[in-house]
Amino acid sequence: MVPGSSSKQGIVNTYVTLLVTPPDGLIDDASHRSANVEIEMYIKTDDLRIKQIRPLIPPAILQEEISVTEEITETVTIARKTFSDILHGRDRRIAAIVGPCSIHDPEAAVDYAHRLKKIADRISDDVFILMRAYFEKPRTSVGWKGFINDPELDESFHINKGLRLARKLLVEINALGIPTASEFLDIQIPQHISDVTSWVAIGARTTESQVHRELASGLSMPVGFKNTTEGSVQPAVDAVIAARSQHWFPGVTKQAIAAILQTAGNQDCHIILRGGSRTGPNFDAEHVDKASQKLAQHGLPERGVMVDCSHGNSKKDYRLQSSVLQDICGQLKTSKAICGVMIESNIVEGRQDYVPGKDHVYGQSITDSCVGIEETERMLLELAAAAKGS
Repeated sequence: MVPGSSSKQGIVNTYVTLLVTPPDGLIDDASHRSANVEIEMYIKTDDLRIKQIRPLIPPAILQEEISVTEEITETVTIARKTFSDILHGRDRRIAAIVGPCSIHDPEAAVDYAHRLKKIADRISDDVFILMRAYFEKPRTSVGWKGFINDPELDESFHINKGLRLARKLLVEINALGIPTASEFLDIQIPQHISDVTSWVAIGARTTESQVHRELASGLSMPVGFKNTTEGSVQPAVDAVIAARSQHWFPGVTKQAIAAILQTAGNQDCHIILRGGSRTGPNFDAEHVDKASQKLAQHGLPERGVMVDCSHGNSKKDYRLQSSVLQDICGQLKTSKAICGVMIESNIVEGRQDYVPGKDHVYGQSITDSCVGIEETERMLLELAAAAKGS
């Protein structure tokens, strides 16, 4: 046994020193042949639980492989400015983040985008639609973590493939003229897809994360912070304040080189009311007004409230999303606090369990339940009518 080690406790020291006697002939001076010589031996103390390391494609290479056109760049640029104008009261329209809970089938997602585009064109004077294209699925404990993490849904975790497919899909959707919205969970991912993303959410589980607030302060698009899972709104307000400030933090460049980044601060941030496990739904006028007042107290945009029709506000019953939206439509007659809504929607209503090797319903969610495209159209037309009269 070497010094500093224990058969019960495992390896605990970074370095240990061994005392050995050099062999004859190694030291000429006979008087020193028996002298002890210190030999330094390295013992590993990190990566002890890392089983495998794979190379990650650098963002710059992925962007070169799957490039964007001038038309796509224009779509993204206009969408970001439009949402900013809505948030700051320069545009009277209501923003709507509409789409699947999470992407799992690119073909169905493109099909959905075509259908949503037709609706968006009809109501563009009153409602500004961005398609929800979420590739990361936050988990309370364990489960499928999204299309980028495991695109084949078989625990093969081909993340590079997931990044390529996700970016390709975002390019295809934007090429249709419909901007995309996403949630950034892993802070490495934005470098790969942020240039084709027009709006971003920071989820209920990460709103209080300093790292995500720093990330938001440097993002090029508007960012919405959700209230916490239990329903507290103040952390989302605090996140908006933090994201508007400048920060220094370690990160990576487009070339995947470790760097220290300084941000300018993001003035296009807002909060998202999504209900909570403790507080219950928070979409009604009282909650919206209180949230708007919290923003105003800090000099933040009073119209900086978005309402999520799903999650805690619908009590996780997708059929209640339309009731939430009806309430919001009523509020638009008198309230100027709401900048937008979120709707979880897919081609087919409901959800299904995904089992590899078995047939699945095309265009139906494998995570949270969604309203179908027909109901989505009805809800958006109702929203447009309310926005027109507001």
